[in-house]
Amino acid sequence: MMERAIIFPGQGSQTVGMGKDFAEAIPECKALFDQANNILGYDLKKICFEGPQEELNKSNHAQLGIFVASAAAFQALKLKQPDLEYDVLAGHSLGEWTALYVAGVTSFEDTIKILKARGEYMQAACEENPGAMLAVMNLDGEALVRISAEAGCYVANFNSLAQTVLSGTAESIEKAEELVKAAGAKRAIRLPVAGAFHSPLMQPAADKMDAFLSTVEFAALQSPVLSNVTAEEHVPASIQQNMVKQITSSVQWVASVQKLVADGVEEMVECGPGKVLAGLIKRIDKTVAVRNIGQINDLEKE
Repeated sequence: MMERAIIFPGQGSQTVGMGKDFAEAIPECKALFDQANNILGYDLKKICFEGPQEELNKSNHAQLGIFVASAAAFQALKLKQPDLEYDVLAGHSLGEWTALYVAGVTSFEDTIKILKARGEYMQAACEENPGAMLAVMNLDGEALVRISAEAGCYVANFNSLAQTVLSGTAESIEKAEELVKAAGAKRAIRLPVAGAFHSPLMQPAADKMDAFLSTVEFAALQSPVLSNVTAEEHVPASIQQNMVKQITSSVQWVASVQKLVADGVEEMVECGPGKVLAGLIKRIDKTVAVRNIGQINDLEKE
């Protein structure tokens, strides 16, 4: 039987209108947005459904909105296919929290509270330690590890074999931009972000997150979940530690996809807005079947 992974997107996938068609057609999906509004005390649903995009792009709104939209997409898929089977869960950055929620480790309410705190802590760290990020195309990841060391920045995301993201101070990213162009990178794009995510500049956020997560009760894993930090399955005893490390560490997405394939996964289903992960996976391993459940009409293709 074909092994299947369910995967969840991270920040950058947000689009105005995400989750709206699920909420309008499926009461259980609407209930998730309503519950999020009640927990937060403001209208996240309206920001997701109506925007404006600038408001949705703010870290706290984007992270919470993508989580709820992804949870709604997964809920819709389960209702469409009650006998849906999957072997493992994974997510990119923020999406790893969605995977842990689906695996039963955190409740919906606790995940909302965690992501509210995470977004606020990361925003505060951006203001405390301003930074920048640079997406580099068509340069080997190992070469970029060397270049980042020379420039004084860090590798934030190993996204695909053709895309790696660097993170650091504005000065280090400027230097890295020159070095990657000299090394033959076809494209290097500055990302429209508030700071240097997945780098040591986020340490203040990681410290606050560690204290916050100490107040959260984690339940047992009901499904295996891959860690962004290790590209291995989470072990219950180290979930908190790795989810804190995740804020300052590289997202090992290439290694995670390669691990899934090596373990026999032949199909990956991305639940959530956009098709970012589906695109990255195709660039890592063309043999994997990839599907996306981002809108209600995607369910008809299943």
